[in-house]
Amino acid sequence: MDDEPAENISGGDAGGGRFTAFDPGEHATRAAAVVAELGDIYWEKTYGGRDAFECLVRTVLSQNTSDVASQPAHDALMERYAAKEDEDADLARSLADAHQDELAETISSAGLYNQKSGTLIRLAARICEEYGGEAGFDEFVRSEGPAVVRDALLDMKGVGPKTADCVLLFAGGRQGVFPVDTHVHRITRRMGLAPAAADHEGVREALEASVPAEACGFGHTAMVQFGREYCTAREPACLDGPEACPLYDYCDRVGVDELTGAVVDPAVAED
Repeated sequence: MDDEPAENISGGDAGGGRFTAFDPGEHATRAAAVVAELGDIYWEKTYGGRDAFECLVRTVLSQNTSDVASQPAHDALMERYAAKEDEDADLARSLADAHQDELAETISSAGLYNQKSGTLIRLAARICEEYGGEAGFDEFVRSEGPAVVRDALLDMKGVGPKTADCVLLFAGGRQGVFPVDTHVHRITRRMGLAPAAADHEGVREALEASVPAEACGFGHTAMVQFGREYCTAREPACLDGPEACPLYDYCDRVGVDELTGAVVDPAVAED
């Protein structure tokens, strides 16, 4: 996640700021109440406005790796190929013309760099061909309907549902989009907010149906952070007792045995 904004608009206690309190009692679903509770822990943010192609690049680099590994790769790529001092520079055209071995070396910290460099060059070439470059692609993402944009992105080899949804959220600022990464997939099923055997698309559909559209973006980023700090894959905070997890009362703890300390994937627990 990015650095916290200067003003806390979530209603959380930390940091002060403008108060817009969440009241879980007013929410129609448990998923909505969970997102509201996350607003008392993390700072709510607004989304949209990022360059669509750079957002696509950033998300591809983050696939199957951590932010710690992918951020330096993104920074190195931008320094080498963006040429922001040139008003006519086009990142998509620069990457479409890049030598794959040089690009792979540039993004090596992100892991799977041979695969990702090929994906980025292929995506850049297609965006140049279909949209005329990054500016045309950005206009498409911002102006077309979400379903149209999502279908177009999913038609691109190397772009999966999470990547498409991140572009819609962070570049297009679309409400009602809840990207599902490994943290969201794990937490949602563990808490019982989606079926234990649901795949990423099943989780996305469950969340977008039960969380208010305006809260989906914050719900995604806050749940990712919650997964890193509390509801980790192997040692969720609830193993230390109810008081250790701020969402304990909302959670079914599917796949978590508090007595033995055993933790399994919710789908396994439900077999």
